Formats: sequence, C-alpha cells, structure tokens
Amino acid sequence: MAFAFEKLVVYQKAVNFADKICETTSKFPNGYYYLRDQLNRASLSIAANIAEGNGRFTKADRKNFFIISRGSMQECVPLLELAKRRRLIDEKTHNQLREKLLTIAKMLSGLIKGIERRDSK
Repeated sequence: MAFAFEKLVVYQKAVNFADKICETTSKFPNGYYYLRDQLNRASLSIAANIAEGNGRFTKADRKNFFIISRGSMQECVPLLELAKRRRLIDEKTHNQLREKLLTIAKMLSGLIKGIERRDSK
C-alpha cells in the first residue's frame, strides 16, 4: 500500500532528482564536502517537504510545506552553479539538472496554486 504522496508525479521527480544529486556529488573530490552536503540536503528537502505537506490536515499547512519545498528547489540553483564554476560538474550535467529543477518548480507552483484556488472558493 502506497502513501498518497508517492503517487504524485512531482514527488517522484523530486526523489529522482535527489537520487541523481547523490550520484553526482559522490564524485566530488575531497575539500568540497560543504557543497556536497548542502546540495544533498537541499535536493532531499524538496521531496521530504512534499511528503510532509501532503500528510498535513489543513490546506494552510500543506501549502506552507509546498512553499518550503519550492524554496529548497531554488536553493539548488546557486549550488549547482557553484559546482559548475568549480568544474565539479560539466555544462551538460548542469543543464540537465537545471531542466529537472524547472520541471519540478512548475509542478510545485501548480500544487500551490491549486490550494489557493480551492481556498478562494
């Protein structure tokens, strides 16, 4: 039996993104622990906050966790940029990861707007 949030495509994409980040950062050389750790934490926080928000009882609580998830998603952007500038990831990988973030961002915005629409009725 699956939890309800596991059926959400945005959740699935967020978990896949976090997994790809774990795979990518595992190749970072010593001395970049701070960047590896922060990127792993931010990427995992996207999916974790979607799951936690979906388990909340009020619309306001759900919306708040989805907003936090969106913030974590945005946190990944400068971290990926720094990884690219430090030549820890190449341009192609950077662009692929950013595309995944853009997709997740649009889906999170849709979740948030859906809650707002239901609140205004």
